[in-house]
Amino acid sequence: MTGLDAYATAYANGATVAAVLGAAIDAIDATDPVWITRTSRERVLERARVLDACTPAERASMPLFGVPFGVKDNIDVAGMPTTAACPAFAYTPERSATVVERLEAAGAVVFGKTNLDQFATGLVGVRSPYGVPRNPFDARYIPGGSSAGSAVAVARDLVAFALGTDTAGSGRVPAGFTATVGLKPTFGTLSAAGVVPACRSLDCVSIFARSVDDAQTVLAVAAAIDARDPFSRATPPPVDALPPAFRFAVPDTLTFAGDGEAEASFARAVARLEACGGSRVAVDAAACYEAASLLYNDAFVAERTAAVGDFLAAHPDALLDVTRTIVEGGRRYSAVDAFRAMYRVRALRRDAEAIFDAAPVLVVPTSPTIYTLAEIAEEPFARNAMLGTYTNFVNFFDWCALAIPSDRYANGVPIGITLIAPAFHEARLADLGRRFIGSAPEDPVRSG
Repeated sequence: MTGLDAYATAYANGATVAAVLGAAIDAIDATDPVWITRTSRERVLERARVLDACTPAERASMPLFGVPFGVKDNIDVAGMPTTAACPAFAYTPERSATVVERLEAAGAVVFGKTNLDQFATGLVGVRSPYGVPRNPFDARYIPGGSSAGSAVAVARDLVAFALGTDTAGSGRVPAGFTATVGLKPTFGTLSAAGVVPACRSLDCVSIFARSVDDAQTVLAVAAAIDARDPFSRATPPPVDALPPAFRFAVPDTLTFAGDGEAEASFARAVARLEACGGSRVAVDAAACYEAASLLYNDAFVAERTAAVGDFLAAHPDALLDVTRTIVEGGRRYSAVDAFRAMYRVRALRRDAEAIFDAAPVLVVPTSPTIYTLAEIAEEPFARNAMLGTYTNFVNFFDWCALAIPSDRYANGVPIGITLIAPAFHEARLADLGRRFIGSAPEDPVRSG
């Protein structure tokens, strides 16, 4: 099966949840590095029996009835270990994250905890002691991170959707590399209660799905203001959809790290948007690029130290070398440095808002390029940073973003674009995402 409709159709045709999910959980390889912890077959079938006993009215009230999903392993699921890809950090929560509770109340079934870059520090998907989730299109290439396991689980149809987190692009870069849809909602739309923080002031729970519609359905179910999360926010009424003729912004300066195929692909994506009724508007994105560079090269890295520093001090050998380097890097900054960095980002955000005076949506490559595992091993920091060129600034500016498949390299590896809009404009992004994907000569979402 693939998306939500496939499960709804199966159950409407008389299939039991126990039969559908029992077969699906049996097909999952326990040693697959997509997972850190799999849900036991017994737990899945116990949940299935409860769902199968529901009345028709109860079923109709559950938009995710009998749908399996994955949960990034920095998000709590009651009774299952949360590791953040660090074995020494592991604990077993008694209560699930609020977002998981809401999805389960809507009928969804957790299939397991997915692999990630340790403590959600990285955009590469290889920084885990639990192995590297294989890019389903070409195992030589990185899957993207930090939500690597969630993206790969959806790309391989192991689950219908999965939760990730996104601080600097972790819910978008893996989507771009696995031909899935990656939705990074507005900050606070999905509760972060029960989520291990990376940068608490920027962290967003994200959604990986097979389609834009599926991602929107999951968002609608999971979104709610939450007393457990002081950063959660109420969602206002949705903005209007884009008209048939619309404008879209594209940065007047783009980098592709020397990747000619990616550059040509983005030009084709722009042409497709124009064929969908769009008019391209070139905009100055210098403020975006400067903000992107600040995330790991200024005092903001100290927020990662605030999240993990005490654990690192107590367990100095527990972190991977690359994670330790990043977390310890925050110690060199003072509170004065942090405030100055905050003031700079606020100024950059004001400058960047002019983009949306020119057009309602900003369109960028999801990443400038993709790297092989060997290339990341050779240069883990600079190449990781390059992957965040078009993602790092979004959370700083309180914008929402939707990563969608657009093309393939000649070797079959996916290429994606990302649609970006102001806070709470997810519905507008979804509308344009549907148009763009629907304009493809063939379905770009199917994995190889």
